[in-house]
Amino acid sequence: MSQKKYSAIKEESIKGRYVVGSDIDGYLGKLPGDFKVETIGRSVQDREIKMVTLGDGGTKILMWSQMHGNESTTTKAVLDLLNFLKTDEQKALSILKNCTIKIIPILNPDGAAAYTRVNANQVDLNRDAQQRTQPESVVLRNVYEGFNPDFCFNLHDQRTIFNVGETPMPATVSFLAPAQDEERSISQTRGMSMKLIVAMNQELQKIIPGQVGRYDDGFNSNCIGDTFQMLNTPTILFEAGHYKNDYQREETRRFIYIALEKALDVIAKNEVNNYNIKEYAQIPNNNKLYYDVLINNIHLFNPKYKKGESAGVLFKETLINGEVVFKESLEDVGILEGVYGHKTFNCLNDSDIQELEKYGEVCLLLK
Repeated sequence: MSQKKYSAIKEESIKGRYVVGSDIDGYLGKLPGDFKVETIGRSVQDREIKMVTLGDGGTKILMWSQMHGNESTTTKAVLDLLNFLKTDEQKALSILKNCTIKIIPILNPDGAAAYTRVNANQVDLNRDAQQRTQPESVVLRNVYEGFNPDFCFNLHDQRTIFNVGETPMPATVSFLAPAQDEERSISQTRGMSMKLIVAMNQELQKIIPGQVGRYDDGFNSNCIGDTFQMLNTPTILFEAGHYKNDYQREETRRFIYIALEKALDVIAKNEVNNYNIKEYAQIPNNNKLYYDVLINNIHLFNPKYKKGESAGVLFKETLINGEVVFKESLEDVGILEGVYGHKTFNCLNDSDIQELEKYGEVCLLLK
């Protein structure tokens, strides 16, 4: 999809990393009448959990975002998706004709407000799928059981530390077909998830070649994706990651949108089985080889360090007065080999030292 075409459906009212229920309420209230918006439950702190239902086709798709409150990129992408599905484009009409879709834009509104992964009881909802101790977990399970979906999309963000395989390419989008047993066997259900991921990967490779990864598939029955896969519903984990200079994740939201549009189109056309399951395993695994800032030969910046040592800095997302601020944190110092930086300095170069000195907080960490 061209940038121009995407710009026509991008929801410009919602931007940045901090996205809460009150931000999207106005948008949801303006959706057309055939996009049913309802409150399906309430959070620990009594915030509304809302859901949009659209389409009247026989194939049922359930998707939810911000299960982790500080993972908002996919929420922005589903609003873009809703804008596309409001159009009279043939693809949008086909999707609504052949599918019924339920979207929960923010499952964890308390975590969204506090900008935390966990809910107000400090529980990770993605580890509460079996016990369902939290009201948000109960809400999702009730929707699942009442809807009995044919596909589930579990929408998340991942950190900037991830790269693709052993390459210096950032994992801008990652996918997972969750396992349904310890052996990580490929059931018909899981195979459907894999084929749909292959379809989305093929589409994304056209625009971000080499920047799609495969998330770890270790089995954990407490995770919602593993649980729904165990219940024989093809489930896909989406992970929105880092794109160059895109800490607000405005580019990544476009790539997630493109993946969602492709997945729905393939499902609507009943073409999932047209894709080769073997290509799923060819998607490189995620690796954790990135720092936000990598500074090499730091002994030339401060002689207290040993020759050849490097510093790896990560940004910590911190909510301050309603804004997400990226604070520098010195994670590693030493001989850091085979790693990458989204921004790299080499103190062998005077120009790099001069530029590094503009990063006051980073310099303070090295003193």
